[in-house]
Amino acid sequence: MPKKLNHTICEKQVFERVYNMYSKDLHDFLYYKYGTRVNPNDKVQDAFIKLWHNCKRVTADKAKSFLFTVANNMALNDIKHQKVVLNYQNNPQKNHTNEHPEFIMEHSEFLEKYKNALSNLSQEQRVAFLLNKVERKSHSEIADQLGVTKKVVEYRIYSAFSKMKETLENFNIK
Repeated sequence: MPKKLNHTICEKQVFERVYNMYSKDLHDFLYYKYGTRVNPNDKVQDAFIKLWHNCKRVTADKAKSFLFTVANNMALNDIKHQKVVLNYQNNPQKNHTNEHPEFIMEHSEFLEKYKNALSNLSQEQRVAFLLNKVERKSHSEIADQLGVTKKVVEYRIYSAFSKMKETLENFNIK
């Protein structure tokens, strides 16, 4: 029978002693009960992390009970989650949309044209344009990031926008 620990678990030596005393038993318990599907090594580590976070509330003589309860609950939660995932995978998924097929085709065609138009821009234009329109960065932020002046960034975005308008009909970005 292990000796009683009279110190708080928040002390490094006491926590280390508790870890050395119970970690193998806790791992074996989880492995024998659930196998490898709940990854017993991770559950043991997570249980000890929870013990460390709750070290002021858990006394040393209650540490074993706390660890086994926490690890068991984590394993059960993991199994419940796996069941939910399995049920979701087994249920038929919706394979249709409410959009008109013509719209879907036009959308995919436009995306292809857009990608081609972007690839026809120079690298400087493309970078400035995407940083501004996709990542919503201001001209000043882009200038700082690229190491150029704000006017250079404005010119690159303007020229990229002009080329995009030439290539794509009805191209308009705010």
